[in-house]
Order: sequence, then structure tokens, then C-alpha cells
Amino acid sequence: MNVSQALEYSMQPFIPMFIYGDYDAMESERRRGEEAMKTLIDEWRANDEPGFDFNVILQLADQNRELCDQIGENRLRNLSSPLLARSLSDADTCAGIAKLQGRSASAVARAVRGDRDAYAVEWVRKPIKGKVLGIDIETTGRAPERGYIINVGWELMDLTSDAVPHDPESFYCGLPEMYREAGVPLADIHKITWADVEGKKPFREDAELQKRLLSLMKKRPYVAHNAAFEDSWFMLHLPGYAEARREGKIIVIDSRQICRSIDEEVRTLPRESSPASLENWARRRGTLAADEAERHLGLDDTDLMLRTMQAEFNRKGMFKA
Repeated sequence: MNVSQALEYSMQPFIPMFIYGDYDAMESERRRGEEAMKTLIDEWRANDEPGFDFNVILQLADQNRELCDQIGENRLRNLSSPLLARSLSDADTCAGIAKLQGRSASAVARAVRGDRDAYAVEWVRKPIKGKVLGIDIETTGRAPERGYIINVGWELMDLTSDAVPHDPESFYCGLPEMYREAGVPLADIHKITWADVEGKKPFREDAELQKRLLSLMKKRPYVAHNAAFEDSWFMLHLPGYAEARREGKIIVIDSRQICRSIDEEVRTLPRESSPASLENWARRRGTLAADEAERHLGLDDTDLMLRTMQAEFNRKGMFKA
């Protein structure tokens, strides 16, 4: 599907009742819709003047979620997502290092020269300073074009050796009524139940929450563990986010990439042990006790991430002027 075809598809009337109940027809429509979204997002990222508004993509994503609800979350759970990024770009990583060190992103990029192993040197080249916004979300699955954000938490933290995260906020977000009986997906992981989300506004409908979060993101670089996950979800759930990202008004930093770059233990531990996971990293840095487990709730995991990142920076002497 090319861009013209994707735009043509986006302008077709969405009349779901004509295909609901016909699994093959719904699956065909889902695949077409997701292909159109992928085509348009690729064009959006490659072209400063793509010729369409990002709201076109958000509308397609909303339609796709409605369709996926009818197909059934359990049928789609193990399917890969064409719109979930595996990692942030090298340009994003360079921009994050630059922001926390008071350097230019181009200077960091020149020093790295495309060698990802060089990030280990660049992260410790100059002192870390400033303030960051830590964020974590809980969702109904891995595919942002099919699922829902059901919990979001954040805190601010000054980048000093003894700072304490502050101004915590946490929100549950609603789900379509059908999940009252179907149950909240992945509840065995995050332990979020229908009682937690009942009566809450869905994230996509909560304009006040969206405005608050977008404003904070523009003021401070935000950090998340495996930040490509949050970035992918906010692209399709937070109006104005894609535009601000492209304009450089939002800088995203991946604490997992920091761990993989500067924690030398990651390279010596068995890969199957997931040494760069937040839980394992936190245990090694003493911010999570050996008999404790990661909570998998937005604010709890944000707080753990910020304290663990701080412990790693202290271990490497990265706050010293």
C-alpha cells in the first residue's frame, strides 16, 4: 500500500456493523487498516510536509481498536505489532545524552559515528545534570494500534546524587464496557482489575489528562524503561505528541539503553536472565530487595526506575562536575 492508497483508505466511511460477526472480514479489515497506519506513519517520519494531518492516523487507530475489540483480544494477543518500535533511534539516543550533558546532539552523533558501543563512552563523557520526568504506563497488550492505556504514572527528579523523586501523579484509565465481563487483559501481570478502571475516562477521551501530560513532556525530557514502548503508545494515543516529537519539543530517554551502555554486568550475565530488565537492574543496584518484585504499575515502576538510574549514575560518578 502506498501513501495515496492509505489516504484513500482513511477517507472511506467506517461502518463496522456490516462486518461484525464475520471473522474473516474483520481480520481483512484489520490488516488493511494497520497497513495504512504503518504507511502513513513512515511517510510522516520521512517527510517534513507529508500532506496530511496526524489526526488521520489517530482516527484510523481508534477505528482499529473498536474492530479489534470485536475480533477478541485473546485472538490477537500473540500477533506482532507493525507499529511497536523495538528501540529508540540513534538520533533519539544522541539527543538524550546531549540534553542531560548540555551538549549538542550533533556533537554526540559525531563522537559516536554510528558505533553503538561508543554510547558507553558518551554517557560518561560529561556530568549529568538537569531534571527529568519519569513515566511508565500499563496497557492491555503490546500493540498500541489495538489496545488501551489503563494506567499511567509519573514523577519528576533532579539529576543529583541524593535527589528524591517528587510530585508523583498516577491515573487509572477506563476501558470499553465489554471488558467488564471479558476481564482486563494482562491482569495477571499488572493486577489491574475492572474495579480499578470502572467509571474512569479512557485515556483517548481524557483531554485534561492528555493536556497535562503533554505539557510536562515539553518542559522536561522524559525517561522510561524501554522507552520505545511508551513512545509508540503515545504516538497513537496522545494528540499533539507526534507533532511535538518531530519538532524536537519532546526528548525521550531510554533507561534500558542507559543500563545496557554503562552497566558492564549486562554483558557478562546470561542473556536469558534479562539483565537489563528494570527488575534485575534494580536488584543489582540495591533499589529492589532480592525478595521483592517489580510492581508493574505506572507510578511504582517510575519511582523504581528513577532511583535505579540514579544509583547507576552514582556508581559511575556521573554527577561530578
